[in-house]
Amino acid sequence: MKNALLVALREVKEYLQDKADLAFSLILPIVTFALIYGAFGGSGLFHGTAYVVNEDTNGIYAQQLLNSIKKQDSLDLQLLKRADADNKLNRSDLTMVFLIPADFSDKLNLGQPAQLTIMQRGNGGQDGQIVASIVSGIVSEMNQQFTVAAQVSQALSGQNIPPAQIAMTTMQFLKRESTNPLVGIDEVSIGSKPNTVKEFLPGILTMYVLFSISLTAAAINDERKKGTLERLITTRLTIGQLFFGKFLAGVLRGFIQTLILMTLSWAVFRIFTPFSFVETLLIALLFATACSAIGLLITSIAHTGEASTWVGVFFTMTMTMLGGTFFTITKGTVLYQIGRISINGYANDAVKTLINGGSFSTLGVDIAVLAGVTVTAFIVARMLFKAVPQGK
Repeated sequence: MKNALLVALREVKEYLQDKADLAFSLILPIVTFALIYGAFGGSGLFHGTAYVVNEDTNGIYAQQLLNSIKKQDSLDLQLLKRADADNKLNRSDLTMVFLIPADFSDKLNLGQPAQLTIMQRGNGGQDGQIVASIVSGIVSEMNQQFTVAAQVSQALSGQNIPPAQIAMTTMQFLKRESTNPLVGIDEVSIGSKPNTVKEFLPGILTMYVLFSISLTAAAINDERKKGTLERLITTRLTIGQLFFGKFLAGVLRGFIQTLILMTLSWAVFRIFTPFSFVETLLIALLFATACSAIGLLITSIAHTGEASTWVGVFFTMTMTMLGGTFFTITKGTVLYQIGRISINGYANDAVKTLINGGSFSTLGVDIAVLAGVTVTAFIVARMLFKAVPQGK
């Protein structure tokens, strides 16, 4: 046992001193998570920009339209000159621009139809179509105001009420209705809003520990090819001690990597309680033992470092996709049933349960699967493991 532990400690020491290994094991997972968090971590609501050319600079209704656009939480307003807008559209820098013509307010004052022109390149793009839909809604509200004002004026004709007073009173009622509508919309969220950190962190942790499988397998095969393992067993180190030392080294490497990433996540995102942190570390340790055993199994089956690397990468990517690392797999589907063979799927489920406040006692199936894979892979790998190519 002592000799096996010395082998493991030597491997871990070399791992911690190797800057390339550390960069792969620690910096790459952090960068990957940062990219995913940047892409999906913000609000899921749409937010776009309405580019407007306003040629009716002194028009009251043009200004009303611009003010209404500014009030939209989902829109930013950017005013452009006509020449700049044309140039940007021609260069495809913009795909949609709204043009308020110079006679916009004058026509509306006279009760005549006025047009808001949409200049677009192609179909304006998906974002442009959404912006156009929002602006069209604002224009529809203005149309309703004019329709109501015209109907009220028509109904009160002959009552000796000044038209200006009718218009002012009508606008006051319309403004009050828009502020406190008689019919409102109450949004009720069912369940909690998805937390990007809690959603993707478990998959990032397990994916990169899985990648260590290919590194471990390739490294051992290279040592076997160079004769390093053969020289080790010519000392007082037995083949069993060498095997167990390599197993412990894989466990420690995977666990140290996970520990550092979890500690950083706890410090930055505050997603763990002290108790859930310890429970998650236990799952991480069990997953690291399973990955280490699988790595030894691969290196016992594959005969070259290149073959070990490719088998390890194929295994990692397959387990990552089937385990629902980057997308949720709906329960009851065929893909979900196939995904039950993914070892990191069980680890992901266990970690997600714990960081979302679940109980460790509910993880019986996940723990049993990880432990079963560890024991099975360890036994088979030990039976097939050889320190010398085509030898013992």
